Amino acid sequence: QVRLVESGGGLVQPGGSLRLACATSGTIFKSLAWYRQPPEKQREWVARITAAGSTDYADSVKGRFTISRGGPRNTVYLQMNDLKPEDTGVYSCDNGLYSGQGTQVTVSS
Repeated sequence: QVRLVESGGGLVQPGGSLRLACATSGTIFKSLAWYRQPPEKQREWVARITAAGSTDYADSVKGRFTISRGGPRNTVYLQMNDLKPEDTGVYSCDNGLYSGQGTQVTVSS
């Protein structure tokens, strides 16, 4: 059974940091992407990492977010620094076929 489980969301002040994690199981790792859905907006792509370790980012997060992979269960991390209110949303990981339930990130003072 394929499972993608996100964790690490929360409430943070502008300029703060959070690290999200996506634990995967039941599937061979090929690539994984993080998406987010801001309140009352469309879901948008944030970052991607391939099995070879190549990474790519949306322009809105370049230089602030870092996607990486490691640890048990092919965990994929999203380190988010210098967070802004517009980064608020439900963040989910997606391997192209399956998505997790998501974790809420709120950036507010």
